[in-house]
Amino acid sequence: MSTATLDRSAFPGAAPLQGLRIVEFSAFVAAPSCGLALAQLGADVIRIDPPGGNIDSKRLPINERGNSLYWASLNHGKRSVEINPRAPQGRALMQDLITAPGAASGIFLTNLGVDGDLGYEALSARRPDLIMVQLSGSPDGANAVDYTVNCAAGFPLITGDGQQPVNHVLPAWDMLAGMTLATAILAAERHRRLTGEGQLVNLTLADIAFATAANLGYVADVEVNGSSRNADGNFLYGAYGDAFVTSDARHVMVVAISDRQWKALVRALGLESGLTAAANALGHTLETEEGRWKARELISAVFRPWFSERTLAQVAQAFTDRSLLWGPYRTFQQMLAEDPRVSESNPMFRRIEHPGYGRFLTTGSPLSFSRSARTPVSPASIIGADTAQVMQDVLNLSEARTASLQAEGILGGKQPST
Repeated sequence: MSTATLDRSAFPGAAPLQGLRIVEFSAFVAAPSCGLALAQLGADVIRIDPPGGNIDSKRLPINERGNSLYWASLNHGKRSVEINPRAPQGRALMQDLITAPGAASGIFLTNLGVDGDLGYEALSARRPDLIMVQLSGSPDGANAVDYTVNCAAGFPLITGDGQQPVNHVLPAWDMLAGMTLATAILAAERHRRLTGEGQLVNLTLADIAFATAANLGYVADVEVNGSSRNADGNFLYGAYGDAFVTSDARHVMVVAISDRQWKALVRALGLESGLTAAANALGHTLETEEGRWKARELISAVFRPWFSERTLAQVAQAFTDRSLLWGPYRTFQQMLAEDPRVSESNPMFRRIEHPGYGRFLTTGSPLSFSRSARTPVSPASIIGADTAQVMQDVLNLSEARTASLQAEGILGGKQPST
């Protein structure tokens, strides 16, 4: 069993995951977001798709050429390879890529139903120190996606006004699963470096949602208190927070959790004494987080006229105390036009050209390391564009052999005009 480790001295000042290689066979959001996060930290992530792309390759939004901006945004910085997984030769090539030698190779990420010669037992027989991280739907074996997990975990029934379920448009469980998968890869890779042992790591999307509900205390609330959270609209559960409309029809969110934040808020609104007196008269105390939660309807009724008499700009002028927690609601267009954090003034962003997709702001890692270089923001590949290069780099296939496999339909990778 190999205990070889990656020699970091070969990468002075490099990105944190420089030299690590992950083979990704995936679709949709969860596993691709994991691969993206690792690629943004310098890992060589090779995404495998069947010729023509996987089931997410044309997902909206698309540009005028029919190329998916969703796919480009979630898979940029990876190398894209097309291999036919239905052909025995194609599966053999996938096996070769996944189990390729090297201390920092032999890591396989998937959220697809692989089995047989692409299952852990077969792959680990070829490389005993293989790390395979696999996401599935539910621990009972059922299939699941973010929406079907979300509806079972309680959250849509406490979103909105409680009159009917409200599905959030953010694929929260997919994104959280992606970061958990990334944690799993790094934990398993550390274990392998210390012991030489590979392993299979399983995660289900449903467990992500149920664990989150439990970790936030919602399960304990039912079992200990016999109660369940209600739908509270835009109020911040357990503290004070609410949304308000300004005179120019913009919306803002205001939050006060700590005593300092609360005092800064009522001071900015000029309501220190009057609000406290009104609350006391109705039996409320505003001196604690719980007290402000119980008095939330009264507080918002007092606050609402102040906001309705001011424009968003006037609210911003009044809210200069850095103790205040607030922000304007924005559409994606307004976010891009108004918020300098979503621009190249933020080191995370670069506006780059993605051949075939267009020029747009693209993210690097949100993380910043004091002793590691920031990985340059890289464009998305047209699906399959890196096939020949990866075959050469990883499997030492000649151009002629690669071309022959492409002609047979085993490999894709012939780039369309862009």
